[in-house]
Amino acid sequence: MWIFGYGSLVWRPAFEFLEALPAEVRGFDRRFWQGSEDHRGVPGAPGRVVTLIDAPGARVAGMAYRVSATVAADVIARLDHREQGGYARRSVQLEMAERHEASATLYLATPENEHWLGPAPLEEMVDQIERSAGPSGRNDEYLLRLDAWLRSVGAEDPHVTELADALRARRR
Repeated sequence: MWIFGYGSLVWRPAFEFLEALPAEVRGFDRRFWQGSEDHRGVPGAPGRVVTLIDAPGARVAGMAYRVSATVAADVIARLDHREQGGYARRSVQLEMAERHEASATLYLATPENEHWLGPAPLEEMVDQIERSAGPSGRNDEYLLRLDAWLRSVGAEDPHVTELADALRARRR
């Protein structure tokens, strides 16, 4: 079984896996449009974390984790708990450099969930990300770690880059 991560799972999977490979999924864009009251914010003051939105022709870079059948049920249970704040499982096709394609499970949030924040002006999103923190840490750390990971694998994500650059510019 394969799991695809495109947010904090790229640097902190926190589950047992057999191998991890950079991968992409087609047909989505990554956006900081999901509220987080359980990880990067608190009730009444949510942070912003990523989800995927439908975008024909687009590609999202992330990490694919191959999980053995013996731990698959435990991994899904852990991820169901970790992603309980508005995320649902979806099956997708991965593209990996070392393999052509594989079916994988990913978690994404949709506008129908109660924590959905949706789009906002850049400065408003940066303000929210800069001031938010929760049990899993500061929201700005989440943004900057995701941006650093994307840069380390040579992946382009204009939305993440724009937010991270605006945050860094504000701190100069």
